[in-house]
Amino acid sequence: MENPILEIVSNRSSSGTCGSYTGGIYSVCSANEFVLEAALEAGKETGTAVLIEATANQCNQFGGYTGMTPHDFAGFVHRIADKAGFNSKMLILGGDHLGPLTWSGEPPRDAMEKAEELIRQCVLAGFSKIHIDTSMRLSGDGEKLSDELISARAAQLAVVSEEAFLERVRYHPESPLPAYVIGSEVPVPGGTAEDEGLTVTSPEQFAATYEAFRAAFIDAGLRDAFGRVAGVVVQPGVEFSGEHVDVYDRAAARELTDRLRCYQGLVFEGHSTDYQTRIKLREMVEDGIAILKVGPALTFYMREALFALAEIEKELELDGQSGFKDILEAAMVGSPGNWSKYYQGTERELKFKRKYSLLDRSRYYLSDGSVRKGIEKLIRNINANHIPESLISQYLPTAHFRLRMAGKDFTAENLIKSRVKDCIEDYLYAVKG
Repeated sequence: MENPILEIVSNRSSSGTCGSYTGGIYSVCSANEFVLEAALEAGKETGTAVLIEATANQCNQFGGYTGMTPHDFAGFVHRIADKAGFNSKMLILGGDHLGPLTWSGEPPRDAMEKAEELIRQCVLAGFSKIHIDTSMRLSGDGEKLSDELISARAAQLAVVSEEAFLERVRYHPESPLPAYVIGSEVPVPGGTAEDEGLTVTSPEQFAATYEAFRAAFIDAGLRDAFGRVAGVVVQPGVEFSGEHVDVYDRAAARELTDRLRCYQGLVFEGHSTDYQTRIKLREMVEDGIAILKVGPALTFYMREALFALAEIEKELELDGQSGFKDILEAAMVGSPGNWSKYYQGTERELKFKRKYSLLDRSRYYLSDGSVRKGIEKLIRNINANHIPESLISQYLPTAHFRLRMAGKDFTAENLIKSRVKDCIEDYLYAVKG
């Protein structure tokens, strides 16, 4: 079965030269139920495919920070798709940063063995967009990895992926062939801890990377698989930190994006596109950066909705208030492991960042037992009381407008998902036109 990702890339190639707008796809990198349901609802409403990716540290054979294996994650997403009434044939599952990322502190042999099992489980679970990331240093590696070493490790994982696909297709013959994304200049997942100067990938580095991966795949007997490389991860000058967004500058990326015209059937994959404006996202797609990854911005918008509902709860002076904001703060202070390396400053500054940083490290705490109970109580309080529309308009104006136009109820769940869709709409504008 043809892979939808490859169809998108092929359509771009057959529609004209790179640089003319021919569409793309955005990738939801999240395991949050509200975010996924919002994306799938938006896909149903617009008749578009939805690509949902799980990052290697998010779910893996050991559970990751979500506690889900790839098989668990696939089932989780499909259940949400059924709830949203989304056509599962238009759902694409992907693996993000698949490689030794989570085990980079281990020796190469051990880390790569774990990476092999991770990619095997992802393909067996039905992930058909495979981002292979072997760009990180492992214990004992030198200061800088060569393209040859990075690509050889990637080919090693691609061999496992192809073997796993042959195993999967025996029981699921309708499964699409894996589409691959490769590269060596891969931004770290989730944004940077501090503002850093960015260097756009040079055309020469992109060409050298592509050739190194092509040679490694062919040496490993993967000529056909390399023909299914849909994208290359580059740095087009897009990133974000806690308080700053590096906005796409198409003039600065022009030499890089012009070079893409020499490669038919290939696009760039843009990581860390969170918080770009819809116009900048559209420019990226026009310039061949046709796969747009987004993650923290989606949960950032969701957190905004939860905070707004907490303020509405407070304004109405409801009995038995959830105390959601305080519960989230207590959980983050009590277990600082997911934010302490990313946030620096005085106690006052840290308190602010825990709530409002663009890195949105609070997303790691939303599944915490006490936080989850706080969210559930907040939702019950909102749904059990009549909320004046004027108050909804005050705190969630775009959600108020969207739900009124759609004739939907002002439930807490709808308000949360509507705020997430504000972000999703920017991406749909960029990839659909």
